[in-house]
Order: sequence, then C-alpha cells, then structure tokens
Amino acid sequence: MKPVCLVIGAGAGIGGNAGARFATEGYHAVLCRRSDQPGLKKLVASIQADGGDASGLLLNAIQPETIENMVENIEKDIGPIEVVIYNLGAQIGDRALADTSYKAFEMGWRIATQGLFRVASSVCPLMENRGRGTLIVTSATAAVRGNAGQHSHAAAMGGRRMLCQSLNAEFGPKGIHVAHVLIDGSVDAPDTLGKMLGPEQFQALRETRGLEHDGLMLPAKIADTYLHLAQQHRSTWTHEMDLRSFTDLAWWNH
Repeated sequence: MKPVCLVIGAGAGIGGNAGARFATEGYHAVLCRRSDQPGLKKLVASIQADGGDASGLLLNAIQPETIENMVENIEKDIGPIEVVIYNLGAQIGDRALADTSYKAFEMGWRIATQGLFRVASSVCPLMENRGRGTLIVTSATAAVRGNAGQHSHAAAMGGRRMLCQSLNAEFGPKGIHVAHVLIDGSVDAPDTLGKMLGPEQFQALRETRGLEHDGLMLPAKIADTYLHLAQQHRSTWTHEMDLRSFTDLAWWNH
C-alpha cells in the first residue's frame, strides 16, 4: 500500500495542486471537495495521466460522521494516511455585525475549527501509533488580524490557529508534525478568487498582477512548500509560516 496524502478542500487551487505534487512523490492523493463531481474527476484523471495515483471523494465536512467514516475507509481500503492537508476556507465575505447571522457565524466555526478538530481526532491517534505523520493546515491573514466585517472569518481562523498550536503541543513530541500556513495574499485560483471576482475581472487581475508578474500567489509553488514541510527533519520542523508574493505588504505593516 502506498502512503496517503489526504487533501480536504481539493479545488483547482492550493488543494488540487498539493495533491498533484504529493502524487509525484509516490503518495496516493485522496482528494475531497464538497461539490463539482466533474471537476473532481478531471483533477483525478490529470494526476493519473501524469503517472500518479489518486482518487476523489465528495465530502460535506460539516455533516456528522462524514470525516470519521472517510478516514476509516481510507485506512482500510487505500493505505495509511501519512499526510493530511486541511484546506477548507471559511470566508463568507465582509459583513457588518448586524448582517452576520448566528447561523453564518457558526458555519465559519464549523468549517474552520470544528472540522479540523474532527480530522485531528480521527487521524492523530493513527499517526501516533505509527510514530509519524504530518498535518498541514491552510490558514489566512484573518487568523492573526481581525478586520471590520470579518467577525465570522477572523473568529474561525483565529480558533484554527490556536487549535494547531494545541495539537502541536500534544502531538509534536509524539512524532506528528503540525504546520499552520498563513496565506497572506491573493492566490491565482480560478475556483476561489476567480469565482469571487468573476471571469473578466479575474483575468484582468491576472494580466496586471499575476502570470509573469508573480504578484498573485501560484498554487503550484504553494504546493512545493507543503511538500517541503512534509519532508522536514524533525530537528527543524516549521510549526507556523506565512506566505505572500514579493510585491505584497505583510499583514503586520498594514
């Protein structure tokens, strides 16, 4: 059985590229997303066409038992989960407090924090028994800075960051590498930034800041960084890092 890289939140951006990158290193990439079965099949087929092993699952991460059952089935039918990339976003857009419903606020927490907790609860004991494993968590600037209109997102991502620290404190000494990666900038991803802006505005942004300008963060390069994290020697583990384009102002200077 090949080792498994489980990607939760495998769209055409960071998640999909990370799965493809790990597949080139001999992992079986299990790619999970909430919807778009045709897009998921296309991504899996692309990895397989390049000689890698991959499979895809539609997963609603906030439904009871979905994560837990998925982990159990992967371990039984595919192989040991050596790497987990938790890449679910929880952005609901800028909303004033009065426009942020209890349901919307809770949804951000369920996706960003409770979902990660359930993944860790399912996977970390298995990794502990094997004495190794890596949990890479994609995060956002909101984890360290709460802006106006970001009540749900900042609270959810701040909780995600603290959960990563607690997981690291407990499981780091047991051989499990927990890395919190703060994405401090815009990612050149058609199914996140592209959907938010619309095709015309997204393409205009790519032509002015992205492509050869390197002003948008490239998912394939983020995937390279994720692979580096998974391959780090335990004497020099990175537990938190922030990534941004060379042209972007760091979050602490805003």
